[in-house]
Amino acid sequence: MQPEERDAAYLWDMLQASRDILEFTRGVSLGDYNSNKMLQMAVERGFQVLGEAARRVTELFKTAHPEIPWSSIVGHRNVIVHDYADLSPKRIWEVVADDLPGLVQSLERLVSLE
Repeated sequence: MQPEERDAAYLWDMLQASRDILEFTRGVSLGDYNSNKMLQMAVERGFQVLGEAARRVTELFKTAHPEIPWSSIVGHRNVIVHDYADLSPKRIWEVVADDLPGLVQSLERLVSLE
């Protein structure tokens, strides 16, 4: 598979993981999220996939698309994977509410260009 094809596949994975997280949390309050361990783990898994796919996108593509916060996405994944004991459900919720909808829009534009 060519690098461009791999990038397109990783972008698709990023978009799907982001959409899944938003679907899982639609109509859910922070209180509901805090009390639902299964939902928390599903969202964390979505962020793991999102971050791993972002990590694998080529540097050339990342440089060409600085509108995507690549390092923040990968960093968020690293915290979930490696520092899971220090996870803050409130912080994860803030990322879902504040950052993910805009990321989905940006990824949708990129996927439609590919």
